Amino acid sequence: MKLIVAIIRPDKLSEVLEALYRADVRGLTVSKVLGHGGETDRVETYRGTTVKVELQEKVRLEIGVSDHFVDVTVKAILGSARTGEVGDGKVFVLDVEQVHRIRTGERDEAAVTPPLVGQT
Repeated sequence: MKLIVAIIRPDKLSEVLEALYRADVRGLTVSKVLGHGGETDRVETYRGTTVKVELQEKVRLEIGVSDHFVDVTVKAILGSARTGEVGDGKVFVLDVEQVHRIRTGERDEAAVTPPLVGQT
């Protein structure tokens, strides 16, 4: 099992969600975050003072998947979030030791991914 963490541009969220839905990837968490990567710094004027803005608004997606959903999920994110410009974001794939679904008590793979079509 893996936890996929993606940091993307806020304006790409709808496209990414649509791509994940088409790939049958369900169950995710979305958070608004601030971050800084390779983007150039912005300078803004706030109340007559020039301020260097170092943090950019981003969206963080967290998706728990079974191993056979990793490539599908990553490809959906990469294909829909890419603009080709600096600041497109990153995708991290992390190992997960255990998962428990609170409602049903399901554990591990049964708790993170719906069964594939035709499987029970």
